[in-house]
Formats: sequence, C-alpha cells, structure tokens
Amino acid sequence: MMRYLILLITAGTLLAPAARAQDLFGGATQYIPKEVDRMYVDGLRFLVSVQQKDGSFRASGTSDHYGSQPGVVGLAVVAMLAHGDDPNRGPYALAIRRGLNLILKNQNGTTGYIGSSMYNHGFAALALAEAYGQVRDPRLGPALKKATELILNAQKRSRSNAWRYSPESTDGDTTVSGANLVALFAARNAGLGVPQESIDKALQFYVACQSSDGGFGYTSASGSNNPRTAIGALMFALAKKKQTEVFQGAMDYLKTNEANAGYDHYYHYFLYYAAQTYFHASPKLWEDWNAKNITQLKEKQAKDGSWKGGNFGPTFATTASLLSLALNYRYLPIYER
Repeated sequence: MMRYLILLITAGTLLAPAARAQDLFGGATQYIPKEVDRMYVDGLRFLVSVQQKDGSFRASGTSDHYGSQPGVVGLAVVAMLAHGDDPNRGPYALAIRRGLNLILKNQNGTTGYIGSSMYNHGFAALALAEAYGQVRDPRLGPALKKATELILNAQKRSRSNAWRYSPESTDGDTTVSGANLVALFAARNAGLGVPQESIDKALQFYVACQSSDGGFGYTSASGSNNPRTAIGALMFALAKKKQTEVFQGAMDYLKTNEANAGYDHYYHYFLYYAAQTYFHASPKLWEDWNAKNITQLKEKQAKDGSWKGGNFGPTFATTASLLSLALNYRYLPIYER
C-alpha cells in the first residue's frame, strides 16, 4: 500500500499511530488525531449495531428507510473500508460482507442496474469499486463491470451526456451525475476501462451548469448552492483539472459562501462532497476545513455514536459524517490527490 501524507496536528492534540500508510498525498502520514479515531470507531459501532442480517440498516425509533437502500448501504460499506481494517478478517468484515450481499442481491443480473434509481446505482457501484481487490469475493469483479457498463450506456442515452434518476433518462442533473461520475472514476482506479471521452462529455455538462458566480445549478446554470458546487468542483478535481477556471470559480464560491455551507437538511450530503473537494483543493484549505468539521461533528455526535438531522435518517447522516472524516485516513484510491 501507498503511504499517507503527514497531517499538521494542532499543538496539544492527542495523537495515535495510523495503522497503515499511503503515498500519493504529498508526504507520509504517521499519526492521526486520537479524537478523530474515537469518533470514527463510535460511528462504525453504531452502524454495526443497527445493521440487519440482510445487510440493511435500521435504527430503532427513527424514520430510517434510506438505510435499506443499496446506495446508502454502499456508502456505509465505503465508510467501513475507509477505516483501513482488514475487510476479510477485521472487526467490520461481517458487516462489509452483509452490505455487499445486499448490493449484489439488488443488482439486475442482466442489465447490471442496482436498486431503483441512479442515485442508488452510482453509490452502490462506488462501493463495489472500492471493495474490488480488497474483499475476497469472486462476484465483485463481474458485478462492477456490469454496473460500470450500465452507467456508460445510460450516459449515451442522455442528450446532456449526464445522468438523471433512471438509466433511460434523456436529461441530466448535477447531483445524480456526481454519484455516477465518481463511480466511473473509482471503477477506472480499480482497473476497468472507462473511456476518457465519457469523462470529458460529463465535465462539459457541468460547465453548462456553472453560473457566473462560480456555483453550480441543478440542471442548468441557475440556482447555485453549496452542495451542488462541492459536487461540481470534485468532478474536476478527480479529473485532474484543478487548474481550470471552472474549478477555481467553484472553490471561490464555496469559500465566499462558507457561512451557509449546507446547514439545512442537505448538511450531511454536503459534508460528504465538501471534505473531498477541500482535500483536493490544497493541503492548507483542507486542514482548516477539516479542523472545523471535526469540532462540529464532535459536538453533534450522539452518545450511541450516530449523527442525526436532515431528512435522510441516522444511517445516512452517520455514514456521510464518517466519510467526511475519512480523509484523515486516506486508505481508499478515490481519496488520492
């Protein structure tokens, strides 16, 4: 495995050794904040405690129907993989296997489609890509190939060269497209053939959705907000196009509107994308953003290890919060700068 970037730790912060190292991040990380690991492990333990035998998640006494959707289950699997424990024998091996079983059970064996929306499909495909090569399961490779092919074929049907709710959709929006384009980047990292033309065409859709203020709209260049702008900026970062005016404009928008950065029912959704976006923008921007995020999540984490709030239930809120902290570990290929 590659080695981690050294984190700049605030003076006086308790430190704990990282379990493994990665390289490709501009240095070698030997330590992570001990408090971050405590928060992360508590969050994972919550997820394990509410996972059902079928792989779904159901927190008692709450409205948590998103916890049974393969996309959210996929993100929970990614959050477990991101901690760096052995996915085949470690403390979360059974939970990871159950989650992957649910995803595979929900995949159409003929078309490769996972779940009932392209949101679900994109996030579930991301989980397959990150698990492939780590989890010993011969089903993952063929499933990932079919899932990737479906994403590429759905793009060809779209006059926007993007994605919407259904594989048959002929239009696109920046949020569904983000889930599926990230899955394509992850699939390419896993060794699958993803045509550069598909990436380039999807990026042109984002260009068309960027407003003069640097932010991104939903289906056009109007109605900019922080979550969609974080998504758009991340797409250009993952495409290694951080020097473009598109990326720089998006980062200017996020920094200008930081006070209103997703503090509504999209808060945790914003955190998932914003953490990656700031990480790719620059070490300094990410260090500042990460320190604030750690403080805020520490205050909001419940005693059972979960995070709540928003309209998507505690499984999604907890998973997205964990993934916003996962850059402190940087085990997964999708987190490479």
